[in-house]
Amino acid sequence: MLKVIIFDFDGTLADTIDILLSITNRLSAEFGFKSATKEELAQLSNLTPWQILKYSGISIFKLPLLIRKLKAELRNEIPNIQLFAGIKEVLLELESQGFTLGIITSNSRENVLISMKNNGLEGVFDFIDSATTFGKHKIIYRWLRRENFNPEQVVYVGDEVRDIEAAKRTGIKVIAVSWGFNSQSALAAHYPDFLIERPQQLIELIDNWE
Repeated sequence: MLKVIIFDFDGTLADTIDILLSITNRLSAEFGFKSATKEELAQLSNLTPWQILKYSGISIFKLPLLIRKLKAELRNEIPNIQLFAGIKEVLLELESQGFTLGIITSNSRENVLISMKNNGLEGVFDFIDSATTFGKHKIIYRWLRRENFNPEQVVYVGDEVRDIEAAKRTGIKVIAVSWGFNSQSALAAHYPDFLIERPQQLIELIDNWE
């Protein structure tokens, strides 16, 4: 029986893609990689994270510092961050149904807390944890052990290939959403348990969960 729904933040709950692109392009000269246009971003959405790193020329050794700077600059943009249309209503409905709701994100916990408060969702989530870019599976696994939940009771909702990979590594099911960063075809190629195109489908899927 499904009891816990864990969400990614950027690209799943919050529409941060344009803001992240702008910040990343500002940092490109400092970190020695090429900037991207919105048209190129559409092409990148079909690639895996490692393919994106290779395409952009970002050094794997500089990546941790780049991510830290990205999170810090994103803090200044928090007032401009909007949730995707329909997300707030879906979250409130899931909360009313008694599900344990959480967020495991590569963004900072502080950024997410501020955004949730700004969007009238303070207190809706039972836990919010921050993970490294490729370390979500470690946080999920640690949380499962700490809270003593069976993987069959948990599902992860995310918009990227790495979300699918993280969920599979921990034995939980994954719902991929097509309104975020990775394209629908890229997500489908990594075989999520479910693939949805609009937030309301999440309620429909949960209501018929087996």
